Amino acid sequence: MVHSLKACWRLLHAVGHALAGWWTIRFTFPGLSQAERNARVQAWSRRMLEIMGITLRVQGTPPPEGPVLLICNHLSWLDITCIHAARHVRFVSKSDVKGWPLIGTLSTGSGTLYIERERRRDALRVVHHMTEALRNGDLIGVFPEGTTSDGRGLLPFHANLLQAAISSGAPVLPAALRFADAATGETSQAPRYIDDDSLATSLWNTLRAPPLLAIVRFGEPQDSHGRDRRTWAQSLHEDVQQLRRETL
Repeated sequence: MVHSLKACWRLLHAVGHALAGWWTIRFTFPGLSQAERNARVQAWSRRMLEIMGITLRVQGTPPPEGPVLLICNHLSWLDITCIHAARHVRFVSKSDVKGWPLIGTLSTGSGTLYIERERRRDALRVVHHMTEALRNGDLIGVFPEGTTSDGRGLLPFHANLLQAAISSGAPVLPAALRFADAATGETSQAPRYIDDDSLATSLWNTLRAPPLLAIVRFGEPQDSHGRDRRTWAQSLHEDVQQLRRETL
């Protein structure tokens, strides 16, 4: 009962904070510079984690500036908020998110690039836009697994989006994310969002959980020149796996 009451209180605060973010994007962002918008997104993300009872722990060094292509394992709908709290990054996300009430506005306002996963040729369009953004000095983030996993291992990495780094000459920075019980340090499955999990169930489980840690560990940037994207994807898979082990 106590856990449910606390979860309801957190949920009300989270909805209020999301609405405040929506208002900021609609009415304040037009008058801000890109750097100011990025700072607002990072601050908003940090506060959202606090409201949900999640403490951010950053290991390694976030990229100070672009161009950089960040790749990370994918566990939950919370992943982007956790990484944004550590460092604002323009993520590539499935096009469905753009139409979600409230969330779509927040996602678009944070600079998300959208991809239609059902259309194989759409990857070419997204790679083109990613390449342009990287050449303009942006920080771009992707989840090369393509979908969420249970965190016990990594799904194979898709290599297509790595072409943007190769074409633009931007470095790739591997990173790993893990959710843990703040008291014990043991991996928590509360925020998981895989297979038949619904967003509502995952959200409720997260809100009812004891205090959590979101551990984001950044690796070292890797030069993209002369890379074969498929071979590189396999190598990066091992790098992210090692980074994840280092968060344990």
